[in-house]
Amino acid sequence: MSDLEELRQAAVAEESKHGRLLTKPKHGQILSALMLPGLWLAPPSGYGVLTTTGRKTGKLRRKCIRIIRDGDRAYLVQLVPPSLGVERPGAVASWVWNLRANPHVRLRIRGGFFDGVAREITDGAELAHARRVLCEPVKLFDYGECALHLRGVPSRAKIGELHRYWFDTGHPIVVELS
Repeated sequence: MSDLEELRQAAVAEESKHGRLLTKPKHGQILSALMLPGLWLAPPSGYGVLTTTGRKTGKLRRKCIRIIRDGDRAYLVQLVPPSLGVERPGAVASWVWNLRANPHVRLRIRGGFFDGVAREITDGAELAHARRVLCEPVKLFDYGECALHLRGVPSRAKIGELHRYWFDTGHPIVVELS
């Protein structure tokens, strides 16, 4: 079975667990735009704003995202909602294309503003470390995130399962902070 087929199968298995609120990439864009002012002013632990440079326009592009800082690195992952994963497994978001074209990014996370260089994680040992960093901690804001994505009442177990699904089917990124 190909990698894309494995991603599609994972999305099919996960789809029935997810709510109907965030089913299309556009829904995530709207939610990010609504959250941007609050996260820009006071990002909660584990979340923040990623600023990339548009690959075509050269304009600054901001995206609200789950970001976990670990020393001089910050980890994040591009989410692929199950509905999208069924239709287009391996789909790549615009912000990932932007950082592929220009890896210099800025993060607004708890503790301030940080410049860095982003790259996709491909090394097995680094992937395992990033998976632990991104999937194990459960932050207060994660409960609201879980309520938006999954059916039923959020729990630590559901949040961990959601984060593992996103990591395993998404695009893990590390930002080397300067």
